[in-house]
Amino acid sequence: MTANTAKRIVVITGGSRGIGRALCLCFARPDTQIYFNYHASDSDADETQSLVAEAGGRAMGLRVNVAMEKEVDLFFKTVISEGKRIDVLVNNAGIASDGLLVRMKQQQWDDVINTNLKGAFNCMKIAGRVMLKQHSGRIVNITSVVGVTGNSGQANYAASKAGIIGLTKAAAKELAPRGITVNAVAPGYVETEMTADLSDKVRASMLDLIPLGRPARPEDVAQVVAFLASEKAAYITGQVIHVNGGMYM
Repeated sequence: MTANTAKRIVVITGGSRGIGRALCLCFARPDTQIYFNYHASDSDADETQSLVAEAGGRAMGLRVNVAMEKEVDLFFKTVISEGKRIDVLVNNAGIASDGLLVRMKQQQWDDVINTNLKGAFNCMKIAGRVMLKQHSGRIVNITSVVGVTGNSGQANYAASKAGIIGLTKAAAKELAPRGITVNAVAPGYVETEMTADLSDKVRASMLDLIPLGRPARPEDVAQVVAFLASEKAAYITGQVIHVNGGMYM
């Protein structure tokens, strides 16, 4: 089965590792073509493609900076020319560049806002147009618990993730009349490459905040996204689903 005959076209940003890779694997099935972007390691992207193939699915990874409108346009032109439609968009691409507000460099602020928030906007704008013509579609945005609670040393990251929540709710209202749902998933502390460099002290302090007593696995987040992208969630839109083990209630 080629991309042109696939029954479902899924687009995932930041799909080469961590939550993004878990998302690709969660959607991996013979009748689905996955397109994902990455901005770092070619080897990570190749590994994701191989793992999806082993799971019985098909994935194509393309190097794309979601903060750059022209690159996003070219990415979606490839998706649409091959797949002819977009059934699911998951905005997962994100970076962190932590620092205290009063010491934060302008570049740190711009990089995080542009990737995390503007990147989601760039992708939703194009995918939304396609879904409006289809009269169907699912958009799921990955936000964060800190987009709701805030976090010291992460003014840029928290602002970007809070912005995603507002973007999600606005888009949900705009797209609902055509049967398109837009939701957000807010993970708490997840064991990924992004959190692997945390000190034991910081890790222990974060675990103390989680009633379930463990960090999330990427699969914990991916399974909730897959549900929101399914027909079983057809009457859910404009919502933020928290996946944090009770860290925030």
